[in-house]
Amino acid sequence: MIRYYASRAFNTLSALFITGLLTLLPFAITIGLSTFFFKLLKKWFAPLQHLQDLFPLLQDIPHSELIIGVGLIFLAGIVLKSLVIRYCISVFEMIVNQVPMVSLVYKSVKQMVGAFSAEEQASFRQVILVEFPRPGVYSIGFLTTKVSDHFSPNPEKIFYNVFLPTTPNPTTGYFLIVAEGEYIPTKLTTQDAMALIISGGIIQPDKCKVD
Repeated sequence: MIRYYASRAFNTLSALFITGLLTLLPFAITIGLSTFFFKLLKKWFAPLQHLQDLFPLLQDIPHSELIIGVGLIFLAGIVLKSLVIRYCISVFEMIVNQVPMVSLVYKSVKQMVGAFSAEEQASFRQVILVEFPRPGVYSIGFLTTKVSDHFSPNPEKIFYNVFLPTTPNPTTGYFLIVAEGEYIPTKLTTQDAMALIISGGIIQPDKCKVD
């Protein structure tokens, strides 16, 4: 009898623990991710702390470097709307493109960042599933462009360039050349796929949720 009640008590406590864990887990993950990105931004904008020596009033403002950094980003967005600034940037890019190695890095980074911007998301034609890194294991990829006939591994087949982003940083990944029919198309949008990749599958769009 004692063993029976002890078992029931253990099952009840286990159920309560799991219920509490599942209730608090989304909050804990949200706080954890927010803290991670907050620390990351603090690290990126750390050089702006030197402005406190020029403007002592900034020392009284908590995390002033973040405020300045975000403000500079908005300011850059406003300024970049100016045709004059765009012309200056074009001249700068023209100079950078003449420097060996630097031009390669700059072009690659610019294209990668541009692919994730709102204006250029059309460069990702479709979200697909590819067997990677081994048969039977699938990864989310982005179908980009059709492979040129001059570069095709097999002229009798149609091949596509595929970008496979990594978790949790989708700006890095793998470049694959996949034959037509050797990938699985999905109905996911680019935003849905990014949410899955960055969160490691924790954040799922409604169409992916299991009842």
